[in-house]
Amino acid sequence: MADDTGSYFLADRAFVDRYARDELNRFDADFLSQRGHTFQKTGDLAHTAFLTRWAQRQHIGGGSAYVILIPTLRCDLKCSYCQVSRAPVAAKGFDWDEQTLERILTFLDDLPVDEIQIEFQGGEPFLRLDLLRAVAEYARRRFRRVRFVVCTNLQTLDADILAFLASEDVLISTSLDGPHQVHTRNRTGTSELTQVFHRNLARVLDLIGPDRVSALPTIDMEHPPVPEELISAYEDFGFTSIFLRPVNYQGFARKSHPSARASESWPGYYRDFIDTLIVRNARSGRVMEEFYLAHCLRRILAPGADNHTDLRNPNIPTGENAVIDFDGLIYPSDEARMLARVRQVDLSIGNVADGLDHEKLALLAPSHVNNFDPDCIHCPYQPFCGTDPIDDLSRNGRIDVPRHESWFCQRHLAVFDLAIELLYSGDPAVDFTLCRWLGLETLPDALRPVLS
Repeated sequence: MADDTGSYFLADRAFVDRYARDELNRFDADFLSQRGHTFQKTGDLAHTAFLTRWAQRQHIGGGSAYVILIPTLRCDLKCSYCQVSRAPVAAKGFDWDEQTLERILTFLDDLPVDEIQIEFQGGEPFLRLDLLRAVAEYARRRFRRVRFVVCTNLQTLDADILAFLASEDVLISTSLDGPHQVHTRNRTGTSELTQVFHRNLARVLDLIGPDRVSALPTIDMEHPPVPEELISAYEDFGFTSIFLRPVNYQGFARKSHPSARASESWPGYYRDFIDTLIVRNARSGRVMEEFYLAHCLRRILAPGADNHTDLRNPNIPTGENAVIDFDGLIYPSDEARMLARVRQVDLSIGNVADGLDHEKLALLAPSHVNNFDPDCIHCPYQPFCGTDPIDDLSRNGRIDVPRHESWFCQRHLAVFDLAIELLYSGDPAVDFTLCRWLGLETLPDALRPVLS
């Protein structure tokens, strides 16, 4: 059970029944009071502490921005699960022109922040290295602190790209789908191109180190990789973190992977993968992290773990967190951009020529908060979770499906159930992994409160 601040405890069915009948005994009342779940009257110390913890859960730190830029839609691969409906390399009209570039720099200059993370997506961003350089040079002058992430397939790596990567404020995000044959089937199409990718990935890791390179697999649930083999593929390159994700029901993937709309087998595969990872970690003494579960655990244990926008709550669309497409249109998220690309719905919130459409932003805002959703308010995971109306639109064509029927909710119920089970497991192998993910020597009893 959990209250609105995210403070939780484990209780048996008898307590739940007493709570539902409003028949709590003295022991129940003392436990709830000592754990800060109740207060006597408005304004007393317990009530003030409760409100403080609640406010911490709702607060999203200001002073920084996160902007995704798409300098080109062109790409030199044809990945089966491409989310963004890329354009061929030789296509015309899918890159920023000079006027769009200037307007984007003006947009960045007008942001009311002094820190920013700029993520370059595509297409393949390195096809327009000149545009990446122009943005980077400007941003380094404009912002006190800046970080760049290039989402790249790493099929091309020349001296100019390596020189760009040499700057310590540049990071790489790429896809490694697992063993050679899996990566070839999903992304490159030929063994030779996969070998090129492997060589380039090794070269980049040698140049800038694993701390500045992240890789993640996209799992095709019709042909999922064996967990042990997937983990080995990452360990072979020296990675210590995997961000497991299923094919996203967006872009070209809607045609190539229609089963991704429901992904009913995903929770079972995910649980099996985590079980395999935990056993492997304990056996080898090395620790591989599954990023998303580790992030959800941090969300449960403390407020402020908001570095992954999917689970921010509230997650109100603003100009400080925006996606700017190749044509200068602005979207609240990359998924919203994808819906426009397949002509399902236009969720653009402005453009770099005319600025933000604040009327549209106001219309989108209520659906990006879960605090008042009639289903979410009854869920013990509401303080840790978020909402994703864009995904609901993609899969269901509407945003008002009952929350528990949405893919977002089903996926996260499974993840948070697993996280709580692991916290209360007591299995030494589980504790070994969780302690290292969370940076703890041991899991203290305070993290596993029980009303018994």
